[in-house]
Amino acid sequence: MTTERIEHRACFGGWQDVYRHRSEVLGCDMTVGVYFPPQAEQEPCPVLYWLSGLTCTEQNFITKAGAQRYAAEHGIILVAPDTSPRGDEVADADGYDLGKGAGFYVNATQAPWASHYRMYDYIVDELPAWIEADPAANDRRAISGHSMGGHGALTIALKNPGRYRSVSAFSPIVAPSQVPWGEKAFTAYLGEDRAAWRAHDTVALVAGAQERLPLLVDQGDADEFLRMQLKPELLQAAAEAAGHPLTLRLQPGYDHSYYFIASFIGDHIAYHAKALHR
Repeated sequence: MTTERIEHRACFGGWQDVYRHRSEVLGCDMTVGVYFPPQAEQEPCPVLYWLSGLTCTEQNFITKAGAQRYAAEHGIILVAPDTSPRGDEVADADGYDLGKGAGFYVNATQAPWASHYRMYDYIVDELPAWIEADPAANDRRAISGHSMGGHGALTIALKNPGRYRSVSAFSPIVAPSQVPWGEKAFTAYLGEDRAAWRAHDTVALVAGAQERLPLLVDQGDADEFLRMQLKPELLQAAAEAAGHPLTLRLQPGYDHSYYFIASFIGDHIAYHAKALHR
């Protein structure tokens, strides 16, 4: 894999890097933010994969969340990839919620998306294989994300039992099959067959999950997308029906922004640290 380090900055005793690498799965160059805590210079560290939301790149999380402080405290590598394939040859759409910046962490099966939009395979297989080949990383993984990325984190963890030690999400799209964002993206990427949609829908996946990996979800009650796009009550009902462990925290006054993420990212990293260092 062709790799180039394009940013390298000291941060909380460790290093915040950004890499550009060639993705064979996506057929394009991708950028990834990687934070190495100070402990990584002495021993291999576990990895927390962060999946960002609509319109984001690798930059949003690494510049706005303030997560490096907590990763340094707990000895965790942070990996924050881009949210879609990029490049002039990659299909795109006019809206912010489809195409570049809106990969939805699925493998597209429909034209013109199928040739590049394989974010599920990239996140589950190609990216970890590259990251974990570095001697600074061990094979203990956790996954988290925000909004579209929260959807990605939850569905990927549920679909891959035993692969992740823990999972959490901020303001996730828990039922994409039932909300406008998801219906638009899934119709474009996966076609009209709603059975294919269910394989990437947290509410649907919870019912038949092979591993009852606990879910930690934080949701702001002042989120402008709460009632139309996010609908955490659907996840609450599905988890209760299936007996799936869920901690759903409705945080008063918080919206959908990175101010919300920055306020609680320390809690989430501490939560993952318990599982990753167990």
